[in-house]
Amino acid sequence: MSTIPIDGYKLFQKLHPLSLLAQLSSRHATGCLRVFTNSNSWSIYLEEGKLTYASCSDKLFERLDTHLRQLNQQIPTLNSSARIQMRMKFEDKEESVSQADYQAICWLVDGDYITYPQAATLVNELAKEVLESFLTIKEGSYEFRNENALEDLPIFCHLDLRSVVENVQKELRSRRISQQKATSGEPLSIEKETNAASIEVKPDPDVEKELENLTIKEIVKENKENQNINISNSPKERLYTVACIDDSLTILKSIKHFLDEDNFSVVMINDPVKALMQILRSKPDLILLDVEMPNLDGYELCSLLRRHSAFKNIPIVMVTGRTGFIDRAKAKMVRASGYLTKPFTQSELLKIVFKHIS
Repeated sequence: MSTIPIDGYKLFQKLHPLSLLAQLSSRHATGCLRVFTNSNSWSIYLEEGKLTYASCSDKLFERLDTHLRQLNQQIPTLNSSARIQMRMKFEDKEESVSQADYQAICWLVDGDYITYPQAATLVNELAKEVLESFLTIKEGSYEFRNENALEDLPIFCHLDLRSVVENVQKELRSRRISQQKATSGEPLSIEKETNAASIEVKPDPDVEKELENLTIKEIVKENKENQNINISNSPKERLYTVACIDDSLTILKSIKHFLDEDNFSVVMINDPVKALMQILRSKPDLILLDVEMPNLDGYELCSLLRRHSAFKNIPIVMVTGRTGFIDRAKAKMVRASGYLTKPFTQSELLKIVFKHIS
């Protein structure tokens, strides 16, 4: 078991829930993303990038019981007696039993109160409700545990994370439109609003506008002060060109969003085979290079770039979900300048960028 701390447990910062989900989904992660705020915590369970369960500490068993009562209309065996037994068995053990709510669902299946398909439906409905609150998180701390988070418990479904998020955002937009209609009395066209915003294409603008604790301009200023550069003598910030090579458009768009256009020109390249010519044309100040790509992996491409005279001294930062000693050794062997582990925050990205372009 390995733990990838994204930030210290008690270190709160501005959060981008969509970007976190996009990064974990794109690298087909298996494990549990845990997010903590002052009042609640969220647990997002993944297997090979697919959503297997989602839970929120707020009203844990009340939420589960509400969905079970809805299922009771179609399932005669799921009566109030069964639900009370379940709550008596697991609710009091919520603090001491890992995944108490999920174990309660497993207990219902083992007792033939619900079937596997009905459990899958239940997990799907719970996931949508939990993600609805998860996407509204503005500040907190979080970590990703790279392990088989649900241990030996049965997995009832593998949900497409992007589809679930799209459905959640559609519901949120529909609700917002209904509220606008109710308050303004003016008819609103829903056609434009229901173009599905997804974790890969158009994240919710309210969430996407949030910035990390450490803003770009603060890091620019801090970076210059550390090198005794007089900011007052620089009337205009330099525009840095950063080439990003990754076969995932989700990651490319996350990086482009994180690197403010006032300070950076981001060149997005999603075909590693064509990367050399595109980088030559863009003449970047820094290259962000994904390790795991089809046809040509990041280590091979880094080695090729270093053989070209134009790229001997340009900083190349490997971006990867791998954290092992061997992987870092490979990066050094191909003369990579740095190493950035997925999933990363805006502040983590900016710190390593300015470390190498200064």
